[in-house]
Amino acid sequence: MTSDYQHISHGFEPVFDGRSRVLVLGSFPSVLSRENAFYYGNPQNRFWRVIAACVGEPVPPNEGEPLSGDGGAALPGGEPLAGEARPATLEESIEAKRAMLLRHGIALWDVIESCDIKGSSDASIKNVVPARIEWVTGAAPVRSVVCNGGTAGRLYKRYLQKRVGIEAVVLPSTSPANAAWSLERLVARWGEALRPLLVLK
Repeated sequence: MTSDYQHISHGFEPVFDGRSRVLVLGSFPSVLSRENAFYYGNPQNRFWRVIAACVGEPVPPNEGEPLSGDGGAALPGGEPLAGEARPATLEESIEAKRAMLLRHGIALWDVIESCDIKGSSDASIKNVVPARIEWVTGAAPVRSVVCNGGTAGRLYKRYLQKRVGIEAVVLPSTSPANAAWSLERLVARWGEALRPLLVLK
């Protein structure tokens, strides 16, 4: 029913800096991501596990998961945590994820700035307003674009490819709905595409 639709704006900013060489694009934030005001907020989404494996780092904690001082997690500002593991706050979780991306030259955003959508359903998206992609591409030396899933790939090609001037590499979605792709298969496919493009330390 039409009444099930809501017009939703993205709600939070892209992750990038002056060293970002690879732009990873999703379609539009899920309900959980919008609640958390950061990307891939559903713990069942494999995105953060896949990226961590590709860059050779520990998986950043979600809110409430142990935040240890083993070098894999840090407080905002980059100072390592000391002492026993304790549950990460939402802010610490976001900072750890953001820092991991930036250390390896990865920018992260979504194709859509606002749209009509039912819940988290990509298939329901309509009345799209695309992201102001120049915010990222005008400030960072982006050389490659990677789309997380076929929906993001189709939307990018329709709304943004001409503006960016880069054809995207479309990779299998990390969403739990993409059950045909195990975590191991996702890591292998994403790693094959991403590792040659990244700043690996």
